[in-house]
Amino acid sequence: MEATSRSPKPEAIHLIAVGGSIMHNLALALHRRGAHVTGSDDEIFEPAKGRLAAAGLLPAQEGWDANNITPDLDAVIVGMHARPDNPELLRAQELGLKIYSFPEYIYEASRDKQRIVIGGSHGKTSITACILYVLRYHDRAFDYAVGAQLAGFDLMVQLTDEAPIIIIEGDEYLASPVDRRPKFHLYQHHIGVISGISWDHINVFPTEENYREQFRIFADMTPKAGVLIYDRDDEQTQLIAVPSNPDVTYVGYGPHEHVIRDGRTYLLNKKDEEVAIQVFGEHNLRNISAAKEVCKQLGIKGKDFFKAIASFPGAARRLELVREGATSVVYKDFAHAPSKLKATSTSFKKQFPKRRLVACLELHTFSSLNPVFLPQYAHCFDAPDVAVVYFNPQVLAHKRLPPLAAATVAEAFQRPDLRVITDSAELAAFLREQEWAQANLLLMSSGTFDGLDVNALATEIIA
Repeated sequence: MEATSRSPKPEAIHLIAVGGSIMHNLALALHRRGAHVTGSDDEIFEPAKGRLAAAGLLPAQEGWDANNITPDLDAVIVGMHARPDNPELLRAQELGLKIYSFPEYIYEASRDKQRIVIGGSHGKTSITACILYVLRYHDRAFDYAVGAQLAGFDLMVQLTDEAPIIIIEGDEYLASPVDRRPKFHLYQHHIGVISGISWDHINVFPTEENYREQFRIFADMTPKAGVLIYDRDDEQTQLIAVPSNPDVTYVGYGPHEHVIRDGRTYLLNKKDEEVAIQVFGEHNLRNISAAKEVCKQLGIKGKDFFKAIASFPGAARRLELVREGATSVVYKDFAHAPSKLKATSTSFKKQFPKRRLVACLELHTFSSLNPVFLPQYAHCFDAPDVAVVYFNPQVLAHKRLPPLAAATVAEAFQRPDLRVITDSAELAAFLREQEWAQANLLLMSSGTFDGLDVNALATEIIA
């Protein structure tokens, strides 16, 4: 249920780096709440540009201007895109204004609410999306902050006075350019989730131990009478989610009981009745279990959870169906980290065991293109019958990383028949050449394969 409310005295709030994905959603949420919102950025792209313009919040011109910061501002919120020497940030500091990072402001706005924070290296968005879907299905009042646009929700952030709870996707990346703490440390959860731990963000957390430590801190922040829900089968999570505080309730979960029949997954309830669902794969079955445990804590009974989950379409860009034919399907997925790559490709092969699987991964993130991190991909891409890794050398230059040889990538994956491609036209040609009778295509990336027309390709494959 999406509600709005207006404060008697509208806050005056300025957002530095308002064009960011989550920041422009926060600006729209604050505007909807009744605040007087201004913002600035050096670049604003679609869809943020059009959405801000429609709400009357688009800055008159791009760029930074210290004159935007005035003493009458109640708060300044600084996005991760800004730099520590940003002139507007420096002016706000000079005036002694209240300066918040995104997570700090979300905490301040939800001090009087029960805060549920979904953390973990993978599955955060899917778990959060599932919880929100179930709560809305049953007309529960809630606020939320999630890192992706979800189907059926017009904003990624909602803040109201009425909702007693807030569901927050708890990213472990840094809060702001002047606050080097992980975002999920700042929300101060009552109910916390750790979906799994797999080293990522090598540019911020240089070692696996340093990365895991951030989750240990999160687990230890669970308060008296709080709840920590965690993947009981994840080795790294087991190291930090140990039931050590007698005042905390620890809840471990695994993949939900299920059966797979004719390419369709069915959950089994306590009576062994089958509930057909629209998503599949062990990782999604774990995500559903985590969401079910959270919903249980929020008073949603099992039968009501199953009633809602049957129509849950999954989170956008997470194992999303592009085209389906009689003997082939084409899916795209946001997966890019080693654990996500392995989970998605393995689950896909299990879901369609009689079909050949052609899978393509784009290396696009800082970590995935880093030679120090690449060995983490060893044997994570063994499930597909045909495995392709694509990357654009120009992205390396943009991220100020050293050149990467195709042979280095091939060696890191430890798969002799791995195909490494660095030109998007060559990638498209290779995929079109494949035999697609009784075969599926899985495209995995947080990018776009440099503008590859996935829909057109999928139409050709299905035809």
